[in-house]
Amino acid sequence: MTLSVPATDTTTRTTRTVEEALDAGIAHLRSRQDAAGWWKGDLDTNVTMDAEDLLLRHVLEISDPERTAGAARWIRSQQRADGTWATFAGGPGDLSTTAEAWVALRLAGDHPGAPHMLSAAEFVREQGGVERTRVFTRVWLALVGLWSWDDLPAMPPELIHLPRWFPLNVSDWACWARQTVVPLTVVSTLRPSHPVDFDIAELRTGAAPAAFDPVWTWSGFFSRLDVGLHAYARAARRGPLAWIRRGAMRKAGEWILARQEADGGWGGIQPPWVYSLMALVLLGYPREHPSVVAAIRGLDGFTLTTDSPDGPVIRLEACQSPVWDTCLAVNALHDARVPADDPAVVAGTRWLLDEQVTLTGDWAVQRPTLAPGGWSFEFANDVYPDTDDTAEVVLALRRSEHAGLSEAERAELRHAVDRGLDWAAGMVSADGGWGAFDADNTRELVNKLPFCDFGEVIDPPSADVTAHVVEALASEGRSGTVECRRGVRWLLGAQEADGSWFGRWGANHLYGTGGVVPALVAAGIDPGSTPIRRAVRWLHDHQNDDGGWGEDLRSYVDPAWIGRGASTPSQTAWALLALIAAGDRSAATERGVRWLVDAQRPDGGWDEEQFTGTGFPGDFYIAYHLYRVVFPISALGRWVHGWDGVA
Repeated sequence: MTLSVPATDTTTRTTRTVEEALDAGIAHLRSRQDAAGWWKGDLDTNVTMDAEDLLLRHVLEISDPERTAGAARWIRSQQRADGTWATFAGGPGDLSTTAEAWVALRLAGDHPGAPHMLSAAEFVREQGGVERTRVFTRVWLALVGLWSWDDLPAMPPELIHLPRWFPLNVSDWACWARQTVVPLTVVSTLRPSHPVDFDIAELRTGAAPAAFDPVWTWSGFFSRLDVGLHAYARAARRGPLAWIRRGAMRKAGEWILARQEADGGWGGIQPPWVYSLMALVLLGYPREHPSVVAAIRGLDGFTLTTDSPDGPVIRLEACQSPVWDTCLAVNALHDARVPADDPAVVAGTRWLLDEQVTLTGDWAVQRPTLAPGGWSFEFANDVYPDTDDTAEVVLALRRSEHAGLSEAERAELRHAVDRGLDWAAGMVSADGGWGAFDADNTRELVNKLPFCDFGEVIDPPSADVTAHVVEALASEGRSGTVECRRGVRWLLGAQEADGSWFGRWGANHLYGTGGVVPALVAAGIDPGSTPIRRAVRWLHDHQNDDGGWGEDLRSYVDPAWIGRGASTPSQTAWALLALIAAGDRSAATERGVRWLVDAQRPDGGWDEEQFTGTGFPGDFYIAYHLYRVVFPISALGRWVHGWDGVA
């Protein structure tokens, strides 16, 4: 099928068919591949990463004037017209983000009387002041002498001793949370303070602490328990309880060191990395210790620098996504029918094969007899591979087998696929769904703790991850297995009343629906069945007037935004992937394809200002720069070449 539509650049407007747009997208994607075989797009979050990096370097006494100036330029560039900073492009001003940005700019030398600082401070006060910021913001303030450790929730290191059966043990937390909480217990116990030469009077309102919830509620109970834990902490600084605390601190330090990755970090993400680094220094590890040196050097590797008329602009990525980007890129090339022996596909495949994790990580706490074999998200994260990456890598690798492979290479590829799929299947939770990093990480009690006021801290099964694993199982002929059948039932049971599916790791119902419909069809669900038709109807109902689809991240907190937002390339592609899988060749689908072609840049890429990735629903969002390329290529490829129900 050929649709002739104009490209969007009015200065160099051309007319492209869908096939020509697909070819241009493929060429653009090829140009972004590293010589080593991987792809990695930039990853945008919000300026708390940069603000906290400046504060960390102050605390560790490794500040550099050029880096400070470059980071300050970035932070200023992200300030909105109303003086605030948001957690995602186009979003509303956020209290904690704005407070952290203000403090970082003061550290960089900005005068509090400057207009941009005055407007930021006014917003903070209007929102309740620094007194109403999240706990993590006030932890950073305490680290630089601007907040009292006494006024923060207690975080006892003794939780490292809790057995698995006991509530609130370390394994109850999601992997990203446990890696953050364990070092934070060390930091909050040792209570470091590295004062800055300014105060935050401009951000204060003098508001009293919020009243406790009723004692019969979990939050009320834990708030009162926190008072007792503070008393215990005072007693544990000396006297007979001190030896218990010293033992907990020693064990926490050992736990942290055991999880340091080859790149010097922890989990490949910023929060556990910075707190683990601080914890090691506070526990007495000298700056020249190999673990400390590696941690700082690795964190520097997350730095992105661009030029500006005022000087270098420096920002910090919260994490890096090469495995995820590479498997999505290889899958996109396969969807576009690029031959399996194409050099780009071969290079990406070989790199992915080398990234398979063959070590046992923390996931084995719940699945001790399961053999390793998954893939992680980052360059180095052997402790925490995830089922989501593993499923998508399996989908990519299974299509990369070609006649030019030797018997040994074919056997290696098949072994990697089988091992990865066995691991992913074995990570199924008791309810039949899949979480990302752990099985059965569903104990919600940790959400009630006073210091859990930001982000997700557990990793329950989600529709998007479950869909990817189900699709991978079906692609390997395992649709009849118990795991796949239960996964299908889980997905059918998780369908929302409106016909969509919630998206945990992407924004939002468009991501969930775009992943689930192809998975169900691949697993044998009739495209004409009621669940699939309901999903198609939801997508039709939420198509924008311009032919595309978009969903604002506010949909995570305000149902009025579900399925609503400015059209974006990635979200339009997700909708199309679902519609194509459902066999929908309607005018709505044609208009969506037309929108993608029309939105394409002359160089074959697409622009996408909006954030469409999710870290923590409601709190932390991500813009993956390759989403705007790989998903449109997959959608256009399946439209042009068809899709047989198995990727």
